[in-house]
Amino acid sequence: MHRIVTALISLTLGSTFLSAKELKYTLAPNFFDQNPAGKQLGPCHGGVVIDKAGNIYVTTDTERGIVVFSPEGKFLRAVGPTRIHGLEVRNEDGTEYIYGARPLEHEVIKLKLDGERVWSIEYPKEAGIYTNADSFKPCAVTVAPDDSIFIADGYGANYVLKFDKNRKFVKAFGGPGDKEGTFKTCHGISLDMRQGKPLLFVCNRNIGRVEHWDLDGNFVRTIQKDLRMPAAVHIRGDYAVVPELQGRVTVLDKEGNIVAQIGDNPNEKHRANFNLPPDQWQEGILNSPHGASIDKDGNLIVTEWSKFGRIHKFVRQTSLDGASQ
Repeated sequence: MHRIVTALISLTLGSTFLSAKELKYTLAPNFFDQNPAGKQLGPCHGGVVIDKAGNIYVTTDTERGIVVFSPEGKFLRAVGPTRIHGLEVRNEDGTEYIYGARPLEHEVIKLKLDGERVWSIEYPKEAGIYTNADSFKPCAVTVAPDDSIFIADGYGANYVLKFDKNRKFVKAFGGPGDKEGTFKTCHGISLDMRQGKPLLFVCNRNIGRVEHWDLDGNFVRTIQKDLRMPAAVHIRGDYAVVPELQGRVTVLDKEGNIVAQIGDNPNEKHRANFNLPPDQWQEGILNSPHGASIDKDGNLIVTEWSKFGRIHKFVRQTSLDGASQ
């Protein structure tokens, strides 16, 4: 039985323009099986996605690959390859697929939910920005409504690469730099449909910005800046959740206002600390959040960059009248 922390985690709005609505969450401690199938979760440097049945897919850097949990947090199975970094689930004509970026294997892959590989995209020599295949180190991937594929090569050339639906290279945009319109580790990417037209939501991690770009590769705007290494993004409904590697998760509304910040770690030595041992973890405090997803009820699932593996569930609260907050 999962108990819920009674005290609300403090959520401080950090945007210049405050949203009219502030979201609140509580931690569900020990929600996930601590040792799935009798084994420690193990090193994680990836993300988390949720399928339409509510099952939760957590990527690991172990031989088990993707560890799958039920909506109740119970271990179900392990599927697919190891060392998937950024990923997303996409429904295509009633069938769900996982798209994943594998920087150490220099590829982006499409998988069935059982882990069977459908295809891969490897070193795009025709892009003209790589010296060899090993310099292609994709961090994240997303797919547009027309089935165009966008790959954020944040550990490689610091470009976003566009491919058509047949996986033919179209263009590269961005490039390394500090100014708007360039990237300093484009680490996360997602399709954002909340603005009335499709846009790319890009996490420009090492400069602390999250940004909108259009599907032609033009910079549109900075959504928020001065974040603590935004690592990934998942969008559901009106909200986007952004795990910040330096010990915090931020939730943004569709205007880009900060409506929640949770798990804020005051200890800078614990932030972005892959080797931090479990005896130094604090309940409800995040050390190195690297992946996050929003479930159908608005709850947050957060995974950490951790040698040992760490997953959290934060439950969205409702007001006295039953409306979600």
